[in-house]
Amino acid sequence: MAGSISVEAQVETVIDLDAIAHNVRILREYAGDAAVMAVVKADGYNHGAVEVGRAALAAGAAELGVTTVAEAVQLRTAGITAPILCWLNNSDADFGAAVEHEIEIGVSSLEHLRSIDAAARAIGRTAIVSLKVDSGLNRNGIAPLEYPAVLAALRRMVDEQVVRFRAIFSHLAHADEPEHPFLDVQRDRFVEAVAAAKEHGLEPELVHLANSAATLTRPDLAFDMVRPGIAMYGLTPIPELGEFGLRPAMTFQARVALVKEVAAGEGVSYGHQWIAPHDTTVALIPAGYADGVFRPLSNRFAVWLGGALRPNVGRICMDQFVVDLGDNAAGVVEGDTAILFGADQPRAQDWADLLGTIHYEIVCSPHGRVVRRHVGGIR
Repeated sequence: MAGSISVEAQVETVIDLDAIAHNVRILREYAGDAAVMAVVKADGYNHGAVEVGRAALAAGAAELGVTTVAEAVQLRTAGITAPILCWLNNSDADFGAAVEHEIEIGVSSLEHLRSIDAAARAIGRTAIVSLKVDSGLNRNGIAPLEYPAVLAALRRMVDEQVVRFRAIFSHLAHADEPEHPFLDVQRDRFVEAVAAAKEHGLEPELVHLANSAATLTRPDLAFDMVRPGIAMYGLTPIPELGEFGLRPAMTFQARVALVKEVAAGEGVSYGHQWIAPHDTTVALIPAGYADGVFRPLSNRFAVWLGGALRPNVGRICMDQFVVDLGDNAAGVVEGDTAILFGADQPRAQDWADLLGTIHYEIVCSPHGRVVRRHVGGIR
């Protein structure tokens, strides 16, 4: 999505909430009978957690997922009443705030569970907890050797009505490789963990495992709910398998600050890494690595400006970079909008390919002076 940039900002991200809604509807189709939890951690993957959360819920998502208690509280204080799960906290996190705001807490250790128990008793209200079991990612989640002790402690807390036991969930290590055999290993371990809880008389209200990639390619892993993240923002989790009908929601753009002529033989930007081969015209874009334009992209990427792709020339600086307008400079003037990446070319995936990374990192990169603006949808 391209459009005129706000006059209040030199550089901004424009977030298309209609694209978010479109993507949620696609994910609901892939999810089948399973509910959809829209993951809005890290401020909605830098798209705006509150605005994206509202748009996702309006489009049919049932719940929201974040990492920390603070992220969840932000959604609650914005007036969002849907179930919210948070799953990455230290044992000294403000679990009291989670209990007060009826936020579901993902438990990854016995120490976490003890802290939640203390917070709930201090407030005199029931905590909502879910068990995050480690099925093989070996990152966040209850270690297999500790799992029996956690189940025993949770059984006591449920009996004493200190907590409400809501769900069991886990996370996949190879979901972007749909045929990888370890997916089946994790599914089997997950099913065993659910069975172990039931042997303790702990019947989860729901179980969930699938992320974006699994939602789109492994219906056998849907269980009761799926947890798409990156796909909701319109970026395919498996680029080699296509776009799945998703629409990128973020456009990163900047207003041209200056148009000027450069003579043949003159160098541009620090170190003169680019020398003009002939008389040319360049445009100055007021965005740099302080705004999320990666310095290693220097002389390697292009922006959409004046109806064409314009190559960056010279080194990307902290606040600015230069593009060559060449023989097709007519009509490009100060104040025009340059698209750094968006729904059309260039795209976040293009930056990721050049940098040897993933588009998740690219959309999370605009920061600092970058103004975020939402259009369309529910805000």
